[in-house]
Amino acid sequence: MRDARRADFPHVLTLPTRWSDNDIYGHVNNVTYYSYFDTAVNSFLITQGVLDIHAGETVAFVVDSGCAYYQPLAFPDVVHIGLRVARLGGSSVRYELGVFRNDDATCAAYGHFVHVYVQRSSGSSTPIPDATRAVLQGLVRPSPTTPN
Repeated sequence: MRDARRADFPHVLTLPTRWSDNDIYGHVNNVTYYSYFDTAVNSFLITQGVLDIHAGETVAFVVDSGCAYYQPLAFPDVVHIGLRVARLGGSSVRYELGVFRNDDATCAAYGHFVHVYVQRSSGSSTPIPDATRAVLQGLVRPSPTTPN
């Protein structure tokens, strides 16, 4: 989704790059993008009051992720992570994330991140809690890349 625009995402998180994000080649290392994804998703859920990382009965495990890279980022760029829900299932959710550099209109990278909800105590799959589902519903924006 190289042509994704910021307006395609109902939530955007802004993060500064850090000096330590750069690799020996002078750009943000690919593994750092996954940290950006994790931060965007989980900070959204925490600020919406539907994720208690310390004592919540349910947690979400990442079971699939991927990223396509179009343009490099480098310190001291500011990164804007666009977040949307492409698929909201019974116990899983597929997030799609656009990574935008500074004021660029087109994305520098495009990724996905799939969470499966489980009971913290047993690790068994469980339905997405109602309050979480209601919050996630506000992010639903199907995309052409969403698998059936």
